Amino acid sequence: MIKKGLLALFCAALLAACSRTEPKIAYGTMSMVYYQSEGKPEERFSFFILPEDDDGFEDIAEVRLYHDREGLSWKLTTEDWVSYEVSGKTWVGSHNIAMLDDESLPRGQFRAVLVDKGGEQSERLFAFDAPEDPRYPFPFLTLENGRYLVESGYPEHSFICYNKQGEYVNTLPLQILDGELADLKLPQDVKALALWAEDPEYMVSALTNIVPLP
Repeated sequence: MIKKGLLALFCAALLAACSRTEPKIAYGTMSMVYYQSEGKPEERFSFFILPEDDDGFEDIAEVRLYHDREGLSWKLTTEDWVSYEVSGKTWVGSHNIAMLDDESLPRGQFRAVLVDKGGEQSERLFAFDAPEDPRYPFPFLTLENGRYLVESGYPEHSFICYNKQGEYVNTLPLQILDGELADLKLPQDVKALALWAEDPEYMVSALTNIVPLP
């Protein structure tokens, strides 16, 4: 009986080991985001992947991003990645892939590695050649006398809305670059705005500083 019990435990452990599957990167995106600063706009990569794991999303442990030519790497874990859901699928990544001292980010080929809690991993290559210099001047947002004014050459614009505590409330697509704040019909808890300007064709965006409502 004891031998049969040990054999059953061994077989169960063997089946569990054999059922382990490596995670997969089903899809990934990279884009450039310019952040407002006193001098040259700061560069950040927005990098997200759609992970797949037969053992469930909870089995995903970390995402690593490498630029092998420059010897650079970034690691994202459950503690510092951003996740969001689209059509029942969960994406993970970061809007703040950056260099030390706000140096320019490398372009070219990147390698993403997805690792699960069992140590199984898979990788996928990405190529991203953002312009070396911004295609448009950095946009500006002015709020005064009950009006807003956007100065921008980007094709698309949105207001990112924040409450009094500086917490994100919602995003409002913007059709007119100069108008009355009252016409935007902002929620009552919105106390500040930032401008998100985007060029979808080239996967480049710009984000201004947060401006309090007048």
